[in-house]
Parts: sequence; C-alpha cells; structure tokens
Amino acid sequence: MVAHEASARYWAMGQAWFAGGGCGWPLPLTTPARQLRHCLALAILGEAMVTDAIKIRDVRRSDFDQWLPLWDGYNAFYKRVGPTALSMEVTRTTWARFFDHYEPVHCLVAEATGKLIGLVHYIFHRSTTMLGPTCYLQDLFTSKEARGKGVGRGLIIAVYERAMSAGSTRVYWQTHESNVAAQRLYDTIAERSGFIVYRKDLS
Repeated sequence: MVAHEASARYWAMGQAWFAGGGCGWPLPLTTPARQLRHCLALAILGEAMVTDAIKIRDVRRSDFDQWLPLWDGYNAFYKRVGPTALSMEVTRTTWARFFDHYEPVHCLVAEATGKLIGLVHYIFHRSTTMLGPTCYLQDLFTSKEARGKGVGRGLIIAVYERAMSAGSTRVYWQTHESNVAAQRLYDTIAERSGFIVYRKDLS
C-alpha cells in the first residue's frame, strides 16, 4: 500500500469514528479518546510519525526567549514587519493570555533536543450552530530546519486532541491563497470549506 492510499484508508477510519462507528483498529485502546487519537495519528501522519526526539507540549513561561523568534518568523512570513510589525504590547499581551485560565487562547510548541522548532496557537469560541465550543487554529509555524519532518502535522493533530478533550467537534483554520506549500499539507488532513473570508478593519 502506497503512502497516499494508507493515508486515505486511515482518514476514512477517523471519519467513521466521528460518524459514531469507531475506527475499528484492532488494538486494546481502552478509551474513546485513545482510540480517536490513534485514528487521527494514522490518518494524518501515516508512516511519517513525529519521532520520539520531537516533543509537542504546552508552552511554559520559561519558553519566551525561544518562542519569540518563531513568533517573529511567523509574522514576517505574513509581511508583518517594519512599519506593519506588531507592537511589543500585542506580542506580550498574546503571550500573557496563554497563561490566563480565563482566556480561551492556547499555545503548544514542538521541542527537539531542548530547542523549540514549532508553535501552534488555537482559540475556543462559541458557535450558533453547535452546543460545544468550536476550535480556531489561528497560527502555525515551524522553523526552517524542522520543515518536511512532520512537525506541522504533529502540531495540528495535537490541536485536534485538545479540541476533542474540550468537547469540540470542529477545528478550522485559514491560510493565504499564496501559501501553496501549506495547502499541500492541509489538503491531506482536512477539507476545504468552500467559504470565502471577508474582513473590514475598523481602526
């Protein structure tokens, strides 16, 4: 079975779980959470699982000095530099929100040999069409040397897990139409909604 076929097979297993049938994987996965995690891992990562050398975890206050260059790199990618750069007030407020239990803003990081190589920020919010919270994956970034190693996939699946634990049945995100490389990944792990995003800056 080639990698694409395997990914499609396991993704179908994950979809079957959401439809209420479980993924049918013949392992002693004793809880629904563990079973779904296994389905998602197979569906999203396939044979390219993040290795044991790469750890995905909650951000810590002591991570700021390593998180900041990743955050700056993410913003630079979207041309938020120079005159359009985010203020340090915005950056420090965002950072503080990760550790405020009253805020719905969260951060996970990918770490390898003591160095942060990726980040993902996600937000829970209400929806008029769902009882539980919806999860918006707002920011995803990996260092240049970490790309192509499954780190981005690993961060996304970690958000899937956190969303499921919070009672959410949907994770969604946006990307710029020019970000073709990211879209190649996203097309293998999620579905395009078909919706067009409009916005109006009111400042």
